[in-house]
Amino acid sequence: MWRQRAKQATLIAVAILVISAAALVWLWNNRPDLDKIGWPSPDVASAAITDSVTVTWLGVTTLLFDDGETQILIDGFFSRPSLADVVLRRPVDNDAATINFALDEYRMRRLAAIVPAHSHFDHAMDVGAIANRTSASVLGSESTAQIARGAGVPDDQITIAVGNQPYTFGRFTVTLLSSPHAPLGWRGSVPMAGTIDTPLAMPQPVSALREGGSYSILISHPKGTTIVQGSAGFSSDPLVNIRADVVMLGVGGLTSLGRNYAEQYWQSLVTATGAHSVYPIHFDDFTKPFGTIVPSPKFISNFETVAEWLEAFRNTWDNDAQLFMPEFGRPVAILAQPAPEV
Repeated sequence: MWRQRAKQATLIAVAILVISAAALVWLWNNRPDLDKIGWPSPDVASAAITDSVTVTWLGVTTLLFDDGETQILIDGFFSRPSLADVVLRRPVDNDAATINFALDEYRMRRLAAIVPAHSHFDHAMDVGAIANRTSASVLGSESTAQIARGAGVPDDQITIAVGNQPYTFGRFTVTLLSSPHAPLGWRGSVPMAGTIDTPLAMPQPVSALREGGSYSILISHPKGTTIVQGSAGFSSDPLVNIRADVVMLGVGGLTSLGRNYAEQYWQSLVTATGAHSVYPIHFDDFTKPFGTIVPSPKFISNFETVAEWLEAFRNTWDNDAQLFMPEFGRPVAILAQPAPEV
């Protein structure tokens, strides 16, 4: 009798495991449909356009600003550890082949600065490897500096940002404004919080790349101003004294924080700055290979829901603002006032 019961218990346990595994697979593959968003794509910058500022979105929150003379790279996350690497906390290294490909393919030959929004792996793990292949400065927190030092970047290529102090690169001025990271961890905590206090040489598990303080990145140019918000965090003090033309709005995990939070976030970054154009970023699955744009699973962050919220906030608070979908690898002249929607 006991053998029969043991066999039944084993079969039940196996069935539960199979069902659980199938449910996890379904949840992971249940993703938003970007085609349902229906926002216009911005006009692609023409090679004939001169004296314009272009931005090329390279997935997650990696953005390449270029005015024809100087380039500024936000984050520069090319290596893309896999889901297994992240979950199992396996040591990961910079992907030299992908980094070399990205620098060549997108002609990063005038790179003056690499500016991570914070020091999590999906923002900063490649800063040292990129700096070592270019003459670009690394501008960011002390934790970001430790990642660069761990890669052997010379000290004269590393600048620890002083809050609200402008840094000039060609005709660009970059200012890092202290900003909270989105409270996406357990009970409203910051995931992988803390600082990196000694030089961090790769390979390392992604958990070794601590947040180290987050920023709203203000990129000013005679042609206009862009705010890059890499994480969906915001200060209780909106950016009322800062005017911007464009906001690159990080939306990762926003649905888990709720519509009310998201509306305050919009008001703090878009309404307060008077921006005429808003581009969502950080909506794609950063465990996919570089160049593969797939939205994060719905149970992590439902971008279809986020898009509906953003449209509602725009219609309520900022009728003149336009929402655009960024397209991977396409340089866009973003600072000009877009034509009115019809």
